[in-house]
Amino acid sequence: MSDPQLEDAASELRFLVGRLMRRLRAVSEDAPITFSQASVLSLVDRHGPATTAALAKAERMRPQSMGATIMALEEAGLVERTADPSDGRQSLIQLSDKGRHHLKEVRRTREGWLVEALEDRLDPHERAVVIQALHLLRRLVEE
Repeated sequence: MSDPQLEDAASELRFLVGRLMRRLRAVSEDAPITFSQASVLSLVDRHGPATTAALAKAERMRPQSMGATIMALEEAGLVERTADPSDGRQSLIQLSDKGRHHLKEVRRTREGWLVEALEDRLDPHERAVVIQALHLLRRLVEE
């Protein structure tokens, strides 16, 4: 049987992550790309060119859904396809210059809100606790 305190913490964490995501969406609602598109751009930016299948797996999306997201990003000029040097039958998705610019703007807006919220709402000790908790949260989401 699970620890009731741990179950409550899991429920609260899920709720708070959802609220945080909604707040980040709200502060960037004027952004030219959706939250999921920004997530894909960020993934490509952090890990480099990748196939649609690899991106779908990393984002835990169906390949068809990722294909539609990539198509929208490509039509907007935010990503480009290049031949995979190890398998010419496949394409790699990479950021275009325009995609890098849009991603930078979205990050600036969202991260700016987070920095302001951390500075305005938490004292220095509380901010240090949040910073220390980040590596634990990362372990929860990595495989």
